[in-house]
Amino acid sequence: MKIVATRFAPSPTGPLHIGGVRTALFNWLYSKNKGGKFYLRIEDTDKERSKEEFKNQIIDSLNWIGIDYEDGEYIQSNKIDDHINVANELLKKGLAYKCYCSSDEIEEQKKRAKQKKIPYIYNRKWRDKSESDAPKEIEPVIRFKSKVEGKSILNDLVQGKIEIENNTIEDFVILRADGSPTYNLSASVDDHLMGMTHIIRGDDHKINTFKQIQIYDAMNWKLPSFAHIPLIHTLDGKKLSKRDNASTLDDYSKIGIMPNALRNYLLRLGWSYQDKEIFDLEESIKYFNLEGIGKSPSKLDISRIYSMNEHYIKNIDENDLFNFLKKYCEIYKEKLPDIAQKKIRNSLHFLKNKAKTLEDIYKNSKFLVNDKVQIEEEDKKLLDEAAFKIIKLFSEDINKVSGFTRETLEPIIKNLIKNNNTNFKGVGQPLRICLTGSKFGPGIYDILCSLGKEEVSKRLSQIR
Repeated sequence: MKIVATRFAPSPTGPLHIGGVRTALFNWLYSKNKGGKFYLRIEDTDKERSKEEFKNQIIDSLNWIGIDYEDGEYIQSNKIDDHINVANELLKKGLAYKCYCSSDEIEEQKKRAKQKKIPYIYNRKWRDKSESDAPKEIEPVIRFKSKVEGKSILNDLVQGKIEIENNTIEDFVILRADGSPTYNLSASVDDHLMGMTHIIRGDDHKINTFKQIQIYDAMNWKLPSFAHIPLIHTLDGKKLSKRDNASTLDDYSKIGIMPNALRNYLLRLGWSYQDKEIFDLEESIKYFNLEGIGKSPSKLDISRIYSMNEHYIKNIDENDLFNFLKKYCEIYKEKLPDIAQKKIRNSLHFLKNKAKTLEDIYKNSKFLVNDKVQIEEEDKKLLDEAAFKIIKLFSEDINKVSGFTRETLEPIIKNLIKNNNTNFKGVGQPLRICLTGSKFGPGIYDILCSLGKEEVSKRLSQIR
């Protein structure tokens, strides 16, 4: 039995879209589950739009989310000669032909189809014509001779049985007038050369699949199995595009989403296994199958991504969490000095409370890192006379205690609440603002104990 081989084949004409990442993930997991191989093919034959920066972004994105691949990148443009040879072989066999229609003729055919409100299909004008009738001034394209009768059937591993009338598939171009191969030819030849056993991709490729199957049949190549996965939509049901916010992995990395959390979310986006929600990497590989993929589009829900990320923040090893945070800060915020790293590491057990992202943890930790407190303008308005009175009394009370623990601080705060006819917020909020610069942040006891008596006294004395 042949070893399972899958591939992910993006074009480096823009940043890798999150839908593409999910496609790569499904291919990778399927190969891993079957003990097979997964490959990355860079389809860079669109020379005008393909850019090295996008190729690097694709590679970096896959590395970030933990997807590895065999044998380096397969670069499609290196195989152009192989694609052209197959086109010429099809021409020789009489399974393709030269088409001398001018661009004006093609535009006219498209215009008529639009007027009749029917899909455009090339009229096969040159399918059976002799080349002796060919105009000398036009460089021909080469078209594949598609089947014109009967039906084609695809037993899709996700969608089930799909039928199509052969006469709806036009005689598609496989070599352009400048001699360059088109997508359907190049993809078919590369998939054959790479020995792909399974093609798992978005269901917007279904018509391409029927075209590529015909090329496979014409060349007497062994056909791979096909699986078409539904696309990802926005919450309002529209197809997610590269123009949407949070469409690339960079968008998620910047706000502090961790790779293992996003990988878990993408795994569950259109795939299920029993009622299980959380999958570590080993479980993802063990349980992944094509049967669990649904047939309907999935909706990208940022609130669910935050929720998944919060779960990982709360449950992963704190050393791992700190390493994620440190790297996040180095890339997007600031390089943390050694003393700041030590303070954050020692306080991570409470800094991560209620944090949905690494950015939240970073914000929660700023009061530890910054010696000087900068109070936000909106929060300054909350420091009224009653607040200043609480701060003054609290400062006096802590000077009377030797220890500085929750046990010694709780009676002080309870007495302030009782004696000043206020509540916990009336004491905790002004203290938090003065000690951290914001009314938002960790619990007041965590703030007090992490700063220590000396630092708390120093910061409170600077107020007013």
